[in-house]
Amino acid sequence: MIPTSGTPIFVLKEGTRRERGKSAQFNNIAAAKAVADAVRSTLGPRGMDKMLVDSLGDVVITNDGVTILKEIDIEHPAAKMIVEVAKTQDEEAGDGTTTAVILAGELLKKAEELIEQNIHPTVIAQGFRMAADKAREVVEGVATPVTPKDYDILVKIAKTAMSSKASSAHAPMLGEVTVKAVTMVAEQRDRRWYVDDDNIQVTKKQGGSIADTQLVEGIIVDKERVHPGMPQQVQDAKIALVDAALEVKKTEIDAKIEITDPTQLQAFLNEEENLLRRMVDQVKRSGANVLFCQKGIDDLAQHFLAKEGIYAVRRVKKSDMEKLAKATGGRIVTKLDELAKEDLGRANLVYEKKIGEDEMTFVTGCKNPKAVSILIRGGTEHVVDELERSLEDAISVVSVAVEDAKFITGAGSTAMEIALGLRDYAATIGGREQIAIEAFADAAEVVPRTLAENAGLDPIDTLIDLRKEHKKGNQHAGVNVFSGKVEDARKNNVLEPIRVGVQAISSATDAAVMILRIDDVIAAKAGGGPGEKGPKGGDEHEGGGEEF
Repeated sequence: MIPTSGTPIFVLKEGTRRERGKSAQFNNIAAAKAVADAVRSTLGPRGMDKMLVDSLGDVVITNDGVTILKEIDIEHPAAKMIVEVAKTQDEEAGDGTTTAVILAGELLKKAEELIEQNIHPTVIAQGFRMAADKAREVVEGVATPVTPKDYDILVKIAKTAMSSKASSAHAPMLGEVTVKAVTMVAEQRDRRWYVDDDNIQVTKKQGGSIADTQLVEGIIVDKERVHPGMPQQVQDAKIALVDAALEVKKTEIDAKIEITDPTQLQAFLNEEENLLRRMVDQVKRSGANVLFCQKGIDDLAQHFLAKEGIYAVRRVKKSDMEKLAKATGGRIVTKLDELAKEDLGRANLVYEKKIGEDEMTFVTGCKNPKAVSILIRGGTEHVVDELERSLEDAISVVSVAVEDAKFITGAGSTAMEIALGLRDYAATIGGREQIAIEAFADAAEVVPRTLAENAGLDPIDTLIDLRKEHKKGNQHAGVNVFSGKVEDARKNNVLEPIRVGVQAISSATDAAVMILRIDDVIAAKAGGGPGEKGPKGGDEHEGGGEEF
């Protein structure tokens, strides 16, 4: 509504809510801070878990920042932008989602104090951007090179990623499994290493204990052999990968076959049988003794395959077929007639094994496999699910450490080095941006502060001790949450890839700057349009008791 000297003019639809100026900014900042506070208590090895219960009663127990924020139903538009920070961090680095979110929340908290002092949001945004550029420089300065041959360092990086998760007690064993898997599938191109996470298949089956989790140098296919007459295991397997049905084709158009004589019926059936026999002969002629088929296998074809002693699996997923090709060195053939010896993959052993209640096919002992599998075991469904999330984080961090060839120290040590570097840098910058850069430096200290809080330590004493150590030049001094002292994070093996730190700075800064620059929120009438959701009952209070 625009009041004029005469009658008021309605520009927006009736029922539209509008907030302007500082009120809009403070509202957005409050919503973003609420999201950051919801995951704050999960940071670090002493962080706690959240239990999330959805409207159907399904339970998720986790302390993974991105999982928590994806599960809770957030309505506020500014709060949704903080969730995007966690998602971006997860996609790019695989870990550090909680760090990125609480850093974004802290940046906005510091910005709120500056806005109250009448410093313009654009000036704050400019200062934050300058600080983020400098922070990335500082991170690069404290980074150390790493290669796929540095096995011990990569295991330490994997263990650090899992130290705050439920799997922390088994981190040494799981770390070794992770590093072996990543280094097997890593490929070198133009003197740089690349790791495709999709080449590491994670299969989970509840039962047993976490210690039963194993790496398979090959692929696990969640299917059983199609006929009980087939061998249960095949040594020195020659594997045919076929994307074609071993069935009698049906005609594309409606067709009718008229049989007037009983002998014609027998001839028709014999021809069908011969057709299937020829298909099986084609597989046999290629030298294959194992067949993975992406489509169906006719009952009669199953019988012929069993007679020939060929182990066959049908309706294998496309993604599994591609992994089998990478693991065994075989080629996927789409026309059975063209299957030849050179298309076959190789594996030492293919066998069927019962895991839990399901029969599964293991393809193991592949030579130089470019796709591998990790079989996760655990006492309950929730344990297995959380273990899968932990392993995926560990796989991601080891992968990006190999790709970027650099790592940094954790435990708040790099965050303190950033804060120190930014305070020195702020002194060289004139104008009001200097205040924003100093605010960014204060915000960076939220990481060691939160680690100390979650461990039950005094955050102020911890920060004072950390500053003192970093002033002395101890770049890797961090919080040891178990002893409660400030110690060298490198000696304590708290290591993480450089991308985790750099991406957290970039994502948090971008989100904070975008929220800061909003001074007008125009919201359409809730529940007015098609597909719009009204308020939900009871779901808003999940994940830390905040109302979003």
